[in-house]
Amino acid sequence: MKYAYFPGCKIPRHLPEYDRATRAVLDRLGVRLAEVRFNCCGYPIRQQSFEASVFSAARNLALARRDHLTLLTPCKCCYGNLKHAEYWLKQRPNLRIAVNDRLAREGLHWDDDIRVIHLLTLLDEDLGEGMIRERVVKPLTGLRVAAHYGCHALRPSEVTQFDNPLAPTIFERLLAAAGAVPVDWPLRLECCGNPLQGKNDRLSLNLMTRKLQDARHAGADVVATACTYCQLQFDRVKSEAGFQGQARDYPPAVLVSVLLGVSMGLNFEMPDRCRV
Repeated sequence: MKYAYFPGCKIPRHLPEYDRATRAVLDRLGVRLAEVRFNCCGYPIRQQSFEASVFSAARNLALARRDHLTLLTPCKCCYGNLKHAEYWLKQRPNLRIAVNDRLAREGLHWDDDIRVIHLLTLLDEDLGEGMIRERVVKPLTGLRVAAHYGCHALRPSEVTQFDNPLAPTIFERLLAAAGAVPVDWPLRLECCGNPLQGKNDRLSLNLMTRKLQDARHAGADVVATACTYCQLQFDRVKSEAGFQGQARDYPPAVLVSVLLGVSMGLNFEMPDRCRV
């Protein structure tokens, strides 16, 4: 089983532990990753130039298509933008023609037979809970986990086509397969506040604080993330001015790859109060 691995721009520089843990877990599960010279997913310029954003995403999809591989990304922001491009290329023939004319200069072509998936989909659908359970040697028994879904994979649902946008269960199934106890918490589908960083920092912090308070009230030991931006928001922004001194009162954020890796016996560091 082989996939074209798309880590995106943020993970290698700002969250390399996500990359390391993802690669290690997938290796343990027998998944091979092809290294492709991808470019940016196009998300950062979507509001400045829709056409440029779509072309940037389409080029990545065409590279995966050239190699006859499914494109796999652990970044939900990248996943969302790649799915946006896929959606609009199907909806707008003139856009599709213009993009393919430009791709043809490199011998590439976009078509709707290219599959793009997020890491959670690979684990849940392509591999399945059974395979996850078979690899677990140190189950996360008793660890109460609040699964944080993030926005980019769930919305808009007609574009992303990722689980049930109003009542997703894919994350909880995977956590349960690793032996953890998923908790029900009312704000699990709400935004973490990261998109507001630099625009309204106070509101950004308040949104995150509400989520962490909600997870704590639900009895969570840890918040699990599967999104680059969400992890950066939970794990790093809460140490900034205005939040100092409160961080220890809330459950820490841990990447899904780290949680699964620990359950599979891989040597990943967990927060002291969350060790199993």
